[in-house]
Amino acid sequence: MSHPPNEIKVKIADEILTGRYANTLLVAHTAEEFVLDFILSLPPQPVCNARVIIHPGHLKRVIAALQQNLALYEAQHGAVAATPDPGPGSIGFVN
Repeated sequence: MSHPPNEIKVKIADEILTGRYANTLLVAHTAEEFVLDFILSLPPQPVCNARVIIHPGHLKRVIAALQQNLALYEAQHGAVAATPDPGPGSIGFVN
């Protein structure tokens, strides 16, 4: 069976296959990398479900891929409204 030229077959470990829900994202960076902490913010205490460390150039490609996929999603399902801004300092961007 042949695959399209850019297709990569990826094995997903069973413990990752079910996925994790995150409703908060903390972003930090150095000159060499970005750190993305995906957090489930529920009482009694928020929990970091996943940490992804990524090169700035690759992050730029990820952002482009997310924008492209959101545009495709909205073309099929309608516009997505951003959730209300919770106010300064509460979105989770850290330098």
